Amino acid sequence: MSLLVKAQKGEHIQHITPQIAGWHHIGFDVCIIKQGQNITIESGDRELCLVLVSGLASISTREADFPGLGQRLSPFERTPPWSVYVPPQDNAIITADADLELAICSAPGRGTFPARVIRPEEVGVERRGAGRNQRLVHNILPDSAPAECLLVVEVYTEEGATSSWPSHKHDTALPGQETQLEETYYHRFDPPQGFAFQRVYTDDRSLDVCMAPYNHDVVMVPRGYHPVATIAGYSSYYLNVMAGPERKWLFSWEEDHAWINGGGYPRRE
Repeated sequence: MSLLVKAQKGEHIQHITPQIAGWHHIGFDVCIIKQGQNITIESGDRELCLVLVSGLASISTREADFPGLGQRLSPFERTPPWSVYVPPQDNAIITADADLELAICSAPGRGTFPARVIRPEEVGVERRGAGRNQRLVHNILPDSAPAECLLVVEVYTEEGATSSWPSHKHDTALPGQETQLEETYYHRFDPPQGFAFQRVYTDDRSLDVCMAPYNHDVVMVPRGYHPVATIAGYSSYYLNVMAGPERKWLFSWEEDHAWINGGGYPRRE
């Protein structure tokens, strides 16, 4: 199947399950909810991270109410988002207080942690890279925050620059070195008619796919390296979801390109 999932028309523009993706952990949905409307989500045997990509909302679960969430009306305001963690065997009623773009990230859970709001001031903000490899990162649900399986982060890349670069992978369980994590990229562009190039490939090239995601498209990364290159004139935002058997983000660089981290040129023979 294709690793590129095109956005659908209507309110439910993305719907990815482990069965659809052919893997074991990540589910990912995006809903566009008009002001005044609401939806109800049952978590079942999965934990959820509800990310307000844009817009305002009030969210209630069986045990808690979280009114008046949100502040940014576009992800390109580049302020950290509001999010809500929902445990398994719960539900969430989401009411749009303004037109809402809601990402629903899910993975298997046991119910260890209660529902909670993740406020913008709790989101770690960092800048990575240098030169044309710079990006702004919002760590919404990192491996240091309470959750059972999910890792959630959003990344901004300037026009004409690269991210998820140098190429790295996290598809092999190597204790202390690398963890096995599935991953999704939910792409947005400013202006919205933009696109990027993303490649997903393995060392032996048994998987080697190049894609051009447009606004609201998702790229699935079951294994391998997965760099992104933006196009001049268009800034990039993507929301990453990762999940796997161990909730830790450990990765390996592709040997050929790891030298870029040091800023020097490789020795030529």
